[in-house]
Amino acid sequence: MGLDTGSSSRPELAAALHRLRSTLARAKAELELAHTDGESPPPDRLLSDLREALQLLGQVEAIALSIVPVLVLDDDERLGELTARSLRRLGYDAESGSRLRALRRGEIVVLDLGMTANLDGANRAALRTARPIVVTGSADPQSRAVADDLGATDYLVKPVEIDDLVAAISRRAALNR
Repeated sequence: MGLDTGSSSRPELAAALHRLRSTLARAKAELELAHTDGESPPPDRLLSDLREALQLLGQVEAIALSIVPVLVLDDDERLGELTARSLRRLGYDAESGSRLRALRRGEIVVLDLGMTANLDGANRAALRTARPIVVTGSADPQSRAVADDLGATDYLVKPVEIDDLVAAISRRAALNR
C-alpha cells in the first residue's frame, strides 16, 4: 500500500507547514493590497503563490500521511498512465511522464528501460541518484547491465503484475527511511 504507518518527521512537518502558511499569507497580502488600492491582483504572482502552496501542501500530506510519491516513466504513454492510475488506486501519489523531471523528496522512479536511449549525462546521473525500479520487456544481459549501471533496486520484466510492482516500491521506500 502507498500509506505507511511509520512516524513522520515532526521537524520536517513543522518546516513544511511554516512554508505553506508563509506562502498563503503572501497570497492573502497581495489580494488585500490590490483590494485596498482598488486594483486587480497580479495574476502571475497569485498563480505562482498558489502553485507553490499546492506543492507545499503535497509535501505536508506526504510527511503527515507517509504517502509514497511515484513517477512512472514509460515510452508508451498509455501504459505509463495505466500503471500510475493503478498505483493511485492503491494510495500512492503516482504520476506518469515521458521524460525525467525534477524529482520530489522521496519520490520513487519506475523506469521503462526503453527510456534510457534518449537520456543525456545529467539525466543518467539523476536516475543513478534516484536508484529507479526498472521495468522492461527485455531480460538480456545488456539490459540488466544498463539497469545495474543506473543503480536499479529492482528489475521487473513486462508484463508486470501490480502486486510485484507494489512490492518493489515498498522495498525501495524502505531504503528512503
